[in-house]
Amino acid sequence: MPQSPFQTFVLAWIALALLLLPVQLMVTAPYGRHTSRRWGPVMDNRLGWMIMEAVSPAALLYFFLNGEADSPLLAWVLVGLWTAHYAHRSLIYPLRTHTRGKQIPVSIVLSAVFFNVVNGWTNGYFLGENADRYQDNWATCPHFVLGLGLFFAGAAINIWADNYLLHLRRPGETGYRIPRGRLFRYISCPNHFGEIVEWSGFALMAWNLPALGFAIWTAANLIPRSLSHHRWYRDHFKDYPQKRKAVIPFLL
Repeated sequence: MPQSPFQTFVLAWIALALLLLPVQLMVTAPYGRHTSRRWGPVMDNRLGWMIMEAVSPAALLYFFLNGEADSPLLAWVLVGLWTAHYAHRSLIYPLRTHTRGKQIPVSIVLSAVFFNVVNGWTNGYFLGENADRYQDNWATCPHFVLGLGLFFAGAAINIWADNYLLHLRRPGETGYRIPRGRLFRYISCPNHFGEIVEWSGFALMAWNLPALGFAIWTAANLIPRSLSHHRWYRDHFKDYPQKRKAVIPFLL
């Protein structure tokens, strides 16, 4: 069966993630603790974060709701999980961060908007046009059950790690401390690890090419980011635990 233009685009999108991985391993994205004005004009960090995260559920919902297929309950479950994640990332999380006065390059915000629009569109379009594949018996498929468990486990790890980091500073502090305990005993970035697990679980649940593409892009973005954080910790703290890995316990 010949591939549709949509399938061809998604495969090319996945290939782009893999091609850019070596570049991301060499070049640290200039936001957060790595912020640099060399990447052009900057804007308020919190506002930039809210903008670049909010476009993902907006794109997903638009294309899902305008799809031609009937939408059974499980299709809505997938859309609901995606939307809940990004509601937290675009509203709750940035409003809780202690980033007053910090800035982010506009170029990073715009690139993230593009990334999130493409992933929201591909996943929303597929679900909108193929929602009728997700009938009730889909919930009994082993890959759906495993994926659902991984999604919630990853989300719990991600939220827990973010909460830990948010409370690591004392009131009024703006510097960084060494996080310790639980998953931080083994890796520098449990929040990134949790998000990789979360979207890998979503890909298993949805069992389609766009969801797989998003899981690959998530790993391709967050693994280099975690390695940069890990190097930063080691460079700035002489007593940083030497056996701790960056993002995957005992491995990486």
